[in-house]
Amino acid sequence: MRALISNDDGIFSPGLAALERAAAAAGFETFVVAPDREQSASSHALTMHRPLRVVKKAERQWTVDGTPTDCINLALCSVLARTPPDFVFSGINSGPNLGDDVTYSGTVACAFEGTLLGVRSIAFSLDYGPDRIPFDYTLAEDVAREVILYAKEHPPAEDTLWNVNIPHGKAKGIKATRMGRRRYGDNVVEKIDPRGKPYFWIGGVHVDTAVDGSDLMAVSEGYVSLTPLHLDLTNYRALADLAGLEAQMDGRIG
Repeated sequence: MRALISNDDGIFSPGLAALERAAAAAGFETFVVAPDREQSASSHALTMHRPLRVVKKAERQWTVDGTPTDCINLALCSVLARTPPDFVFSGINSGPNLGDDVTYSGTVACAFEGTLLGVRSIAFSLDYGPDRIPFDYTLAEDVAREVILYAKEHPPAEDTLWNVNIPHGKAKGIKATRMGRRRYGDNVVEKIDPRGKPYFWIGGVHVDTAVDGSDLMAVSEGYVSLTPLHLDLTNYRALADLAGLEAQMDGRIG
């Protein structure tokens, strides 16, 4: 079986190398197509305003001067079009992608793009340690290998990707979870540059809602969380609330 490996931390990320080793240990022939620099928090963005450059770095390794989504799109539609992979594996990200983080994450976007293009996909992220850095991917690599081995026999459902978050240190086990709620507060910092002009940093601390069964709760308790994410973002309960829309608006629009 063949696996496409990518990330949003860039081609030189130790997490990418760890994930490639994990996939190889699980029996996959690996192909790496990754950004040539860090692209964290790039979400599911495609580059439309300029041409992209793909550079072959090794026998089965390429870099792209674009977003993580660009990498998956180019890999599946061009670079590996004649030998398509069986899976897309993304990560291992330097930091978690929990709860609402998935809407910002380039790591998760790789898996979204792979799933959109018909390839089963899994995103892997590693939570911070007590001192935040440096990251140690040794145990996370073992977890990724075991999840990949499981996925070979029990692949994600159609139109569904897996978002895997790994706690710092030795995990107590693994839990199937749902998305939690994570919000960022006071996330814009304004400063003045040496010329007296203002500039801004987007960041800030996150505020979590601890709920049983969520990815946030599982990782905080020392478990690996595996959250199945569906491509269909429709809120079906809200759709039912709009049952009278057509009749009430008939004749007013169109």
